[in-house]
Amino acid sequence: MTFHHHILATSLLAISSIGFSAHAEEANTGCDINWGAEAIFSASSSSLAPYYMASNRHGILTQGKNSLLRLSAFHEMDTTRRFSYSFGADVYTGYSNSTDYLRFDAAADQWAANAQHPDRLWLQQLYGEVKYRGVFLSVGMKEHGSALLNNRLSSGDLVESGNARPIPEVRVGFIDFQNIPFTRGWVQIQGEISYGKFMDKTWNQNHYNYYTNHINRGALYSYKRCYFRTKPSERFSATFGMQVGAMFGGTTDFYSRGELVRTESFSRGVKQFFKMFIPTDGGVEYYTGSTLGSWDVLLRYRLRNGWELKGYMQKPYEDGSGIGFLNGFDGLWGLELDINRRGPVKAAVIEYVDFHNQSGPTHWDPDDVPGTTITSRAEGGDDYYNNHEYNSYQNYGMAIGTPFMVSPLYNLNGNLTFLYNRLRGFNAAVEGDISRAVSYRLMGSYRSSWGNGFIPLIQPKSATSVMGEIIWDVTKIKGLSVKGQIAFDRGELLGNNFGALLSLTYSGNFSL
Repeated sequence: MTFHHHILATSLLAISSIGFSAHAEEANTGCDINWGAEAIFSASSSSLAPYYMASNRHGILTQGKNSLLRLSAFHEMDTTRRFSYSFGADVYTGYSNSTDYLRFDAAADQWAANAQHPDRLWLQQLYGEVKYRGVFLSVGMKEHGSALLNNRLSSGDLVESGNARPIPEVRVGFIDFQNIPFTRGWVQIQGEISYGKFMDKTWNQNHYNYYTNHINRGALYSYKRCYFRTKPSERFSATFGMQVGAMFGGTTDFYSRGELVRTESFSRGVKQFFKMFIPTDGGVEYYTGSTLGSWDVLLRYRLRNGWELKGYMQKPYEDGSGIGFLNGFDGLWGLELDINRRGPVKAAVIEYVDFHNQSGPTHWDPDDVPGTTITSRAEGGDDYYNNHEYNSYQNYGMAIGTPFMVSPLYNLNGNLTFLYNRLRGFNAAVEGDISRAVSYRLMGSYRSSWGNGFIPLIQPKSATSVMGEIIWDVTKIKGLSVKGQIAFDRGELLGNNFGALLSLTYSGNFSL
């Protein structure tokens, strides 16, 4: 997955030249710690959780049966101060059932069941952050969601959705949108860049079938984003820009019918770090690693009663055809209504997702082969979220981008790629308040897949998924809340699955 991304790199370079507005410094009154304890119990008719129970919750709940305990402590950043800091720690422990994946035994020349389950104890978050004026620096594992979409109702951001576990990284950027000098607040900029390291090597090795495709160990992760926004205080405002996630480095083993055919190592030196940020021109030296990005646009209009209407689009790209808008209607297209106050309906979202315009497996681009005398072109080989040298765009089996693409976790044949990325469908969701203490959320989706360009399906597979959620803030016990969920999947794409979840959360705070 490679592409020309001069535009993003140039925009991010502009970060260093932007001035920031300072806030009045306040006296430091102490360090407030927000702590929490959560017990999660769930069960389903399958060994894996229903789609909506697992999706966009940072990879914490993937199995059908779970008894988990979460302990957390956080200090939130005060954005009104010139200098501020934050930190957090989040740990899970408990029981989750095993799922049988297929693995090929080359010595016996046969397939065998390979039972796998999540760790009984894992660190979900551990990070520290500092902020000076409008710039922040973050180090560690921290959960990130979409910077553009409604993380509770959307099907998921195409690049960073909050669907997978966080990746340990160093991230720097603007804490929020900042005014660009000389525009009088009419144009703002927000940007981030990060470098991290995948820690799911053992998970991949344990789940891989060792029969076909390939597996990478030791890859690094990079993320970049640059958004521009018109004046948000106006009734109409527009946000537009681009983002990209990437992998580079590590060692890849290539398998064919159970036989290791070759091993290739990729550099992750200083030169590759620099190329990830600012690609250098010059033939094949222009590209490095595996990349996945999106062009993003959000249009917002505020009504006189305070309601907000939003329309948004994300167009995926991995190479020149995607970044040049040559892949038809592919992308995420959505509408959101935000009421901005309590009531039976607080927000609603409807989205259309289309990835069926990817080109087929045949690819020949003479620009990739300097000196060739063949000038004709047959440019194809699109394979969203997959790569011919690196692991697919996932972490611990869950898509880093939208979960609408069936994550490799669901591939019981031990294939670690996205087998059903040629698809289309829709997502609809609404949330609101039943009373002062009780809120709800409803989500539903339908999708149909034709496999992918390299392994097409003779007959398409579809999935219908629905989830209902109730949250009760127990007013008589301060800090206690109870959440219940019921969800189901129907269809060949995800299988028939019904599940229920109950969680109890108790939270509080103290000051140092």
